[in-house]
This record gives sequence, C-alpha cells and structure tokens, in this order.
Amino acid sequence: MRHVAPLTYEQQQIGDRLLVRLSGELSLASAPAVRAALLKALVEQPGAVVVDLTEVRVRQPSAMAVFTAIGRQAAMWPGTPLLLCARDEQTTRALAMNRSLQVFATVEQALSVPARRRTALISDTLLPVAEAEARARELAADACDRWRLPHLVGPACLIAGELAANAAVHAGTLAAIRLSVGPRYLLISVQDGSTDKPRPGEAPDTGRGLLLVAATAHRWGCHLRDDGKVVWASLRIRDARP
Repeated sequence: MRHVAPLTYEQQQIGDRLLVRLSGELSLASAPAVRAALLKALVEQPGAVVVDLTEVRVRQPSAMAVFTAIGRQAAMWPGTPLLLCARDEQTTRALAMNRSLQVFATVEQALSVPARRRTALISDTLLPVAEAEARARELAADACDRWRLPHLVGPACLIAGELAANAAVHAGTLAAIRLSVGPRYLLISVQDGSTDKPRPGEAPDTGRGLLLVAATAHRWGCHLRDDGKVVWASLRIRDARP
C-alpha cells in the first residue's frame, strides 16, 4: 500500500496578513483538513490570507476544488482576499482555471500585492442582556442609512437582532457585532464566547429566530474559534433592490 504523507499546516502573522503554509499530499481525504485550516484563518479576519502551496503535492487534482470553495466563502464572509502561491506548473495551471482565484509564483509576490481598500465597517460590543437585540437592530438601521441601502433595513435589522439575541441567551458572554459592506454583499456577524454551535429550530426562543435568519439571508453560517464562535450572514445588495 502506498504511504500517504500527512498534510500539515502552520500560520504566521505578517503585518495585517495571515500566511498559511501547507505541506504534504492533497487528496480528497486531506481536503477537509485544508478547509478547516483556511476557515480558521478567515475567522481571524486578517487583511488577506496567503496560502503557500509550494510544499504540497497534489495526489488527486479534484481535491483542489477546496480552494474554489474557500475562495467563495472568503468573498461571502468576511470579505477577505485569498491569495494562493504555487510553484508547480501543473498545480498553478489547475488553479488558474478558476479565474476568481488569485495565484502567484512566490509568497513574496502575494505579500507585496497592494492591500485592498477596506470595506466600510460598523462594530460594537454587546452585553449579554435583553437590550442587546435592540442595540443590534439600531446598528443595522444606522449602517443601512449610512451606506444608502434603505431596501435592506428590514432584513438587516431582523438578522442583526436575532444573532444578538442568540448570543445573549445561549452564550451569555460579551459579543462583538460587526457590519460591513462590499461591492456585492452586506455582511453581519456576531462573535461570542461560546463554542456551542447554534441549532435552528431546536430552541423555542432563539431557535425559531435562526430559522428566520436562514430564510432571510442570502447565506449564513457559523465558524468556531479557540475562544468561541462567529455566526455570520450576508445579504445581496443588488437582488434586494425594487
């Protein structure tokens, strides 16, 4: 039986960017580990995630679809550029087939890419009290007004309020709410100190609220951190216009 080298990774903060070095063999079996490592990097919300693939050997080309999926996730939330570095010609050519992926020959080239103009951002810290929901709705309304998105006031307030209520009731910790807008999406996220994943529909109070979030948002999800989790949702800017 052929020995399969384990795939490992390490992270390094370089300025406002997070460098993720992968090494080992990429296959359908190891792709979930790659996905988990890159999602963990995205949760930190750096200026960019630079992925070094120079020590990766692609065992199954179909496994490279993981980078397309993560690239879409990064664009959806938190709007972080994903910059891939590959030295192998075959790997580079396969990645370049997806025009949405940015591929570079060296880590140095990726790190030297000019920083993307930061998206408009509104954030605050919420206490684990009943008033957190009202404060979150207030921030969402203010964000839509400031960014001239009156058609998103209703859904944004609903999502922000439900995510804040979920954090207050189930996490019971301080929560950081973050609203940002990019060319295509309005992004709303709430980070709390609990590692328990939300379960839509199971809890009689906020479980139903999360079902509303799922029905209202273009996409939503939850990413675990070492110190808690981030629950996020996105709203399309253009699709919601009259």
